[in-house]
Amino acid sequence: MEVPHWLAEHWLDLVQTIGIIGGLVFTAFALRRDEKARTITNTIAINEQYSRIWHDFYEHPELARILQKNVDLNQQPISNDEALFVKTLFLHLDVVRRTMEAGIFVKIQGLQKDIQEFFTLPIPKAVWEKIKPFQDGDFVTFIESALK
Repeated sequence: MEVPHWLAEHWLDLVQTIGIIGGLVFTAFALRRDEKARTITNTIAINEQYSRIWHDFYEHPELARILQKNVDLNQQPISNDEALFVKTLFLHLDVVRRTMEAGIFVKIQGLQKDIQEFFTLPIPKAVWEKIKPFQDGDFVTFIESALK
């Protein structure tokens, strides 16, 4: 007899409690869906930026030297266009790093291997050494740890 009596007296409290709990569960579900949507949106945006960068590379054949392993920088120094392209890639990579660390971008498998291969090339390596002192400390640590 106690339960029906308690329900008769506290039915409104019970309904409100169930409503609050239901609202919190719904909010958590909605936040999780929004997080997934943001991750996908960020992935698409970063992929579009990456595609634009490399599209510019292929549209300008004079940049092909950036990916060559046997480049004599003493004989033919880095051009302004080459340096600008490599800096653009570094800025893009920093955006990728920041979004991955914030958890709003998918983790890229093999990213460290890509960094190692790119930074062993003479032009990217020289540009990096020149601009490294002006970069965010966390970004420098990220690159340097990938190069080990």
